[in-house]
Amino acid sequence: MSVVNLLCLPYSGASAMVYGRWRRKLPAWLQVRPVELPGRGARMGEALHTDLLGLARQLAAEQRLAANAPYALLGHSLGALVAFELAHELQALGCPPPLALFACGTAAPTRREDYDGNRWREPRSDAELIAELRSLQGTPEEVLNNQELMSLTLPILRADFLLCGRYAYRQRPLLRCPLRVLGGETDRASPDQLQAWSRETLGEFSLQHFPGGHFFIHQHEDRVLSVLTEVLEPLRLTA
Repeated sequence: MSVVNLLCLPYSGASAMVYGRWRRKLPAWLQVRPVELPGRGARMGEALHTDLLGLARQLAAEQRLAANAPYALLGHSLGALVAFELAHELQALGCPPPLALFACGTAAPTRREDYDGNRWREPRSDAELIAELRSLQGTPEEVLNNQELMSLTLPILRADFLLCGRYAYRQRPLLRCPLRVLGGETDRASPDQLQAWSRETLGEFSLQHFPGGHFFIHQHEDRVLSVLTEVLEPLRLTA
């Protein structure tokens, strides 16, 4: 029975260590491996990306060794797009497909115009970015009102929104892994936009909704982790 590396891609403005506490709740065979993006956390000295495809290529080169052992990919919001493109880049490098790709809290790659209307193709002001954070209801007001903290966060957030806004979907061979989509019942991604993920893989597809909005993965963390375990446990037995 194999240990599975769960490569977790962060959402907009977040450090990969947002997933760190999952380690205490998941079984020992499921190893959480947060993937830090350039320009944040331990990689703060590196340049921020605004080209998602270029970012995915860089991450694939960095994660190629980890992908030669049994692994799964998970991303929330922006992280789901990065995880999707990373899966394609690893596939292009000849790596085995992930045991599963978990895409959480965002529209499918082919439905980006429906989802955000290309609102983020150009850099937005601090006020617009803060208003967007407030609308997503995942950042406490005391954080939004902390000028010192926001001065560090907003450049990262601005680059992250450009990653989404300038993303261009490309036709390629379909993925060959199960694709599990998780969504919040009151999040802005519609059921149709989430269901459209089904057209991106030859593997099995499922869509599961959770109560709550964009940050349901934290509001219902235990339920989300149960889904990850239930999906991956039988797959690791044959990995």
